[in-house]
Amino acid sequence: KSIEFAINQIYERLMLSANGRLVYTGAGTSGRVGLQDGVELFPTFNWPKRRLDFIIAGGTKALLNAVENAEDDVLEATKNTSEKFINSDDVVIGLAASGNTPFTCKVLEESSKKGALTIAISNNPKGEILNFGQCQIILNTKEEVISGSTRLKAGTAQKICLNIMSSMVMAKMGRIKNGKMSHMVPTNAKLRERKLRINTDL
Repeated sequence: KSIEFAINQIYERLMLSANGRLVYTGAGTSGRVGLQDGVELFPTFNWPKRRLDFIIAGGTKALLNAVENAEDDVLEATKNTSEKFINSDDVVIGLAASGNTPFTCKVLEESSKKGALTIAISNNPKGEILNFGQCQIILNTKEEVISGSTRLKAGTAQKICLNIMSSMVMAKMGRIKNGKMSHMVPTNAKLRERKLRINTDL
């Protein structure tokens, strides 16, 4: 129910303005999971790139390398949120396996102050991040098989959750027709052929 509620809230917020953005925020594995979901929205649904953004602890460098202390840097979180001009048209989705990542909590807190719709996704039922989400989603994956490695259960659950949410939001916004990717962007021969088949079927 919490995922369905979040989907409806995201849809309603994005429909209010032609400029509202989907903004993903997180640190480490959670940041990369959010990035992966976001970057797929343009080729799959032709979601405008100007309506998509990311606030990742440690910046783009952290996508390939661990950046020391990045997930604890609340000053950088505040700065990044301000530099992105987060506002009431936007939806900010924060992911934290521990639920307590200072950077991500701060981004959601500051985004909420600026009037954005905030979605808090925590793998910890008692995660602090839930205090800063107008929509709260708990993915209680419990202890990892490899202790401390959130790339396994927590990361997988986050990816599935985001897949469901973004796909359903795009469907509600009319970017899927008859179960087909009607708005897909064909960037290679395989996809051009698929786009032709889809258009023929619609």
